Amino acid sequence: MTTPQLTDIHPAWLPPEVFRAIGSRHTLVRGAGLLVETVRQEVADAAARYGGALRQSTAGTESADPSYDLVFALTTEPGLPAGADAVQAEVAAGPVPLGADGFALARRAGVTVVLADAPAGLLYGLFEVVRRGEAAFGADLPVERHRPTNRLRMLNHWDNITVHPVMGQVERGYSGGSIFWRDGALTPDLARVRAYGRLLAASGVNAVTVNNVNVHVAEARLLTDRLGDLAAIADELRPYGIRVHLSVTFTAPVTLGGLSTADPLDEHVRAWWAKTTRQVYDTIADFGGYVVKADSEGQPGPFGYGRSHADGANVLAEAVAPYGGVVHWRAFVYNHRQDWRDRSTDRARAAYDHFAPLDGQFRDNVILQVKYGPIDFQTREPVSPVIAAMPVTRLAVELQVTQEYTGQQRHVCYLGPLWSEVLGFGLWGADGPTVADVAAGATAEVAGRRVAVTGQPTTVSDRSPRGTGPTGAGGGLAAVSNVGDDRFWTGHPLAQANLYAFGRLAWNPRLDPLTVLDEWIDLTFVPAATGDPDRLRRTLHEIMDDSWRTYERYTAPLGVGFMVRPGNHYGPDVDGYEYTPWGTYHFADRDGVGVDRTRATGTGFTGQYPAPWSDVYESPDTCPDELLLFFHHVPYGHVLHSGVTVIQHIYDTHFAGVDQVTTLRRRWAEIADLVDPAVAARVAERLDEQVRSATEWRDQVNTYFHRKSGVPDAHGRRIH
Repeated sequence: MTTPQLTDIHPAWLPPEVFRAIGSRHTLVRGAGLLVETVRQEVADAAARYGGALRQSTAGTESADPSYDLVFALTTEPGLPAGADAVQAEVAAGPVPLGADGFALARRAGVTVVLADAPAGLLYGLFEVVRRGEAAFGADLPVERHRPTNRLRMLNHWDNITVHPVMGQVERGYSGGSIFWRDGALTPDLARVRAYGRLLAASGVNAVTVNNVNVHVAEARLLTDRLGDLAAIADELRPYGIRVHLSVTFTAPVTLGGLSTADPLDEHVRAWWAKTTRQVYDTIADFGGYVVKADSEGQPGPFGYGRSHADGANVLAEAVAPYGGVVHWRAFVYNHRQDWRDRSTDRARAAYDHFAPLDGQFRDNVILQVKYGPIDFQTREPVSPVIAAMPVTRLAVELQVTQEYTGQQRHVCYLGPLWSEVLGFGLWGADGPTVADVAAGATAEVAGRRVAVTGQPTTVSDRSPRGTGPTGAGGGLAAVSNVGDDRFWTGHPLAQANLYAFGRLAWNPRLDPLTVLDEWIDLTFVPAATGDPDRLRRTLHEIMDDSWRTYERYTAPLGVGFMVRPGNHYGPDVDGYEYTPWGTYHFADRDGVGVDRTRATGTGFTGQYPAPWSDVYESPDTCPDELLLFFHHVPYGHVLHSGVTVIQHIYDTHFAGVDQVTTLRRRWAEIADLVDPAVAARVAERLDEQVRSATEWRDQVNTYFHRKSGVPDAHGRRIH
C-alpha cells in the first residue's frame, strides 16, 4: 500500500507538509495488523520525503539505541526502547484500558511515544502527532490518555448509483457527483476513495454508508448481486479503519427476494434477511450493518403490515447480530401529506409520538438515529425531545454536514458552534446529562434517579442501563456527508472545516469548536508554508467563527425555520411551504407570526420535554429569544428579552446580516494572496454569491413582514 496523494485534488487537511515533523525524524513502529501497516507506510512515505528514517527492528534489539525520536507501539510489545518502556509501564498501571480506538501519548527522555491497545489506536495516535507537528517533539509531556467519547462516528452518504431525475447523483449534494459511483457503476478509479478514508481517519470518523437512505432500484441491489461493488469500496477504506455500512430498503425481501411480503413477523422474511446478511458478511467480514429509512417520505416500512418500528428494526438486527453488526433505524417519521389548515397536526411532535412508546422494545444492536432537532436540520431549532425520552434505547444523534438549509456550500457557514451547542445541551437542565452523554451511552440520571419517558423519575434499578448488550456502547454520532467529486471535496473550500469538525466533535464532543477550527486552519493552510500565518489564521477566524449566526441573521428569524424555496431549499421563499402538505409553517398574518406549540393553547409539543424545558418553552416570557417563533405565535410588537420588538428584530438582523457578509468578502480579499490561487478564486466566487443571496434574503423577508405588519423600520432604512 502507498499513501494516497492525488495531485489534481485539493489535499484538504492532509497536505504533505503536515508530515514534515514526523518525516524528518527517526521513528520506530512496533506491532502487527493492517492498521499498524498503515501507520508504518505513512511514516515511511513521510521519511522518504523529509529525510528521516523508519527503523525496522525486532523486540529487544533497540533498547540501547538512543536515536529514536518517535515510537509507535502496541502496549503488548516487549522490549521497547528507553523512554518508551517507562511510558508503557505507566500506561499498563492505568485505571482503565485504552480500548479499541484509544491511545496514550507522552514524551520522555527526548522520545515521543504513542501506545495503543489495538491497531486502530496507533492510527489515531499517528494523526494526533500530525496535528501537533513540531509541538509533539518539544518539552517532556506527561502521559495523556485519548479515548473517543463515541464508539460509532459515522458519515451517511446520500449518493445514488444512477442519477436521480430530481435529486441528481447525490441527494442534497452540493459538491459535484459521487466519489463512489459514476455512470451507473462503481467508479473505475478508487484512489480517491482511499484518500477520502485517510481524511476521515485523520479527523476521527470510523464508519460510512455509501448510498442514499432513499434507496432506489439500482442501490437496492448492492445488498445482493452488486455486493462486489460494496466489497471493493470496503477494501479501499479498511486500511484507515473505516467500516462500510449499507442503506437498505425495508421491502428488499419482496423487491430482491421475490417474496410476497416484507412483514417483519413473517418467518420467511426473517429467513430471507438471515440468509442475505450471511452472504454480506461472507463477502465483507467487517461489514458494519444496515441503515434504514422506513415509513418516511414515501419509503416503505412496517406500518404497511400493521407492525411497529421496533418489529421492523428487530428483524434486521436479528440478522446482523451473529456478526457483531448494528442497525441504524432513522426516527425521521412524520406525516408529509397533512392539511395545512389543520393546526392540531404538528410535524415537530411526530418522532416522539411514534418512537417514545417503543422504548425498551428494540434489540440491543438497534440504534435509533434521531435528528438533533424535531424538524429537519434548520439553522435554529430546539433539541429533539426524543433524545431525552428513550433511556433504554441506544440513540445516535444525527447532524447534517451537507449544508442543505445553511447555504449549500455556497455560503460560509461553519457549523462547529451549532453542533457544540446542541451536544452540550443539558436535557434535564444545565447541570444534568447532555445530548452528547446520551449519544455516548451515559445513563440518563438526574440526582441519582433515571428520568423515564413520561418525565416522572423512577429509581435507577427500575430501568436497565443504557447500552447493555453485545457492544456496551451508545449509538454515537452520525451525519450526512458534504463530500462530492469536486476538486475541493466540499465545493466551497471553507466547507471542509465542517467535515473535519464533525469527526473531531464525534471523537470528543467537549472540544472547543474554535480550537477545532484552529486545528483545521493550521493543517489545511500549513503555517510554515504561509507568508503571514498569524494574519491568515486571525482573518479566517474573523470570517468563520460567527458565520453560522451571520447566516441565521439574514435568513429565517427567531427559530421559525424554512422560508426556503420548495424543492431545492436554496434562497428565500417566505410562503413557499406555507400551504403545502409538508408541515413546515410559520402562520404569519397581519397580527403576528410563529407556531403555537404550547400545552395550554397549541399543539402540546412543549409537553414532550422533561422539566425544566417543558415549562421554559411553554411561556413566551421564559422561552429563549432565538426559539420564540418555534414555540409561540406572538404579535409583531412583542418585546424580546433583548429589548426590541419582534418586527424590529427581523429588520435589524436582516440588514446586519448583509453588512456582515459584505465585510467577510472584503476580509477574504485582504488575505487571498496568502493561499493557493485556486482556493482564493473559488472562495471569492462563493462569497460573491453569498452577498447576492443574503441581499435577496434581506429584501424578501423584510418586505414580506413590512407588508404583513404595516410597521415601519424604526431606522428608516429602505424596505421595498
